Amino acid sequence: MRPVTLLRQPFFPALVFAASLFGLVGGASAQTTEYDAYQEDAENMRLVGYNDLQGRSGYHPVIQEQGGRWIAYIGHHAGVAQNPLSGREEGNGTSIVDVTDPSNPQYLAHIPGIPGIGEPLDDSEAQMVRTCSGSDLPNGVDGAFYLLRAVGTRGHQIYDVSTPEEPELVAAMQGEGLVDTHKNWWECDTGIAYLVSGVEGWATRRMTQVYDLSNPAEPRFIRNFGLPGQQPGAPNHEEMGKHDLHGPIAVGNRIYFGYGTFLDGVIQIIDREKLIRGNPAVENPLEPTDENLEYPVITTMFTGPRLGAHTTFPVFGIDVPEFADNTLGRTRDMLLVVGESLRNECTENRQMMYMVDITDEAKPWPVGNFQVPEESGNFCERGGRFGTHSSNESTTPIYYGKIVFLAYFNGGVRAVDIRDPWSPKEIGYYIPAINENTTDRCLTVDGVEQCKKAIQTNNLEVDDRGYVYAIDRANSGLHIVELTGSARAIANF
Repeated sequence: MRPVTLLRQPFFPALVFAASLFGLVGGASAQTTEYDAYQEDAENMRLVGYNDLQGRSGYHPVIQEQGGRWIAYIGHHAGVAQNPLSGREEGNGTSIVDVTDPSNPQYLAHIPGIPGIGEPLDDSEAQMVRTCSGSDLPNGVDGAFYLLRAVGTRGHQIYDVSTPEEPELVAAMQGEGLVDTHKNWWECDTGIAYLVSGVEGWATRRMTQVYDLSNPAEPRFIRNFGLPGQQPGAPNHEEMGKHDLHGPIAVGNRIYFGYGTFLDGVIQIIDREKLIRGNPAVENPLEPTDENLEYPVITTMFTGPRLGAHTTFPVFGIDVPEFADNTLGRTRDMLLVVGESLRNECTENRQMMYMVDITDEAKPWPVGNFQVPEESGNFCERGGRFGTHSSNESTTPIYYGKIVFLAYFNGGVRAVDIRDPWSPKEIGYYIPAINENTTDRCLTVDGVEQCKKAIQTNNLEVDDRGYVYAIDRANSGLHIVELTGSARAIANF
């Protein structure tokens, strides 16, 4: 891997002075460091297009093809920024961007978030988004498109985004009073949604509420679900409360849950039909008792106290080249598990990607891992977080089973070849340059706060054209990138 380009103040004073004019170097409140001015760096990947997302802290993107257009829906962390389209200061919510031409993304609309009761506007957030076509939903309007989003402590909302420039609220779940919300999953073919919520009385601030959203205008609650012991009144309430759900991914009749983003991780594989229908052996099959919460469980795997399970992405049917001549075990099913780096400048346990063999789903077993060597870019000294956060979740055949993309905070986007799950290998990367919107990442050392500007690639997704959409936590915007060279040759274009 090529060394990362950086500017060192003692040797390039003119360049650093110029950068300071454009807000690229930490302000007066931060100690100046030689790692403030990292520039773009890439191998086998290139930047295609960019949008500043109005300078908002970005989290989760989904890309929806609708009516011959490609639309990116992007959730945002808490904050407030000026919306040039409305001329108003708006609490961070959801950005809607036309990426039909990825080299020239067009910002279409911003749906403001909703601050909690008594909270200021800068506490507004709507981190998570999912979309479905009304033609796919069993009771949706043919030709319509819908957006599901989580709005902090105020619950979940559904918008009609058939005209992306003019989103219209269709329905809301809970309205207010939840402890927290996070990364939902919505089955477009059935309408069933798994809403990550924090219901009062549960030990954890994030568990699952199952809803039928087959008709987005009429949400129907099905049940509450979590790990046994998390439900109200459970005897081991305190111990189980530390396992916060991050999010589920549903495929076929299985749901893959990841609990504990960076510590005390839990991986759970659930029988979907049993979850939705409940335990027929008892009078109230959906009541959150230990017995009913255990009923749909196929397996529960605890990762260990220092590892998280932020993303649990299943990859089925990998034909492992190394095993081609073996009479058994040539084809494997894997669960790609990613933990979240949470603290600045490596003041934590290292988080990375793990490959877990779930060919026998009742007996999962870790077989491989991937991480970026810290010394390849002096990442612990750059500022901000270094380590994994998430992977793409799209199953486009261009990449599925071959390449996965990881959001690596100050390590940018990493493209990883997973065709040999025992030995995943990096085949490309793209690290954006900081810009005038990039905010400080701070760390207190010996009582002194030290701040640095650093790229914080937070979440990413791919579309069915093969473009990768990377969202920055430090307000640096949306970067649309693509594979090049030998890495692109691996993909199925």
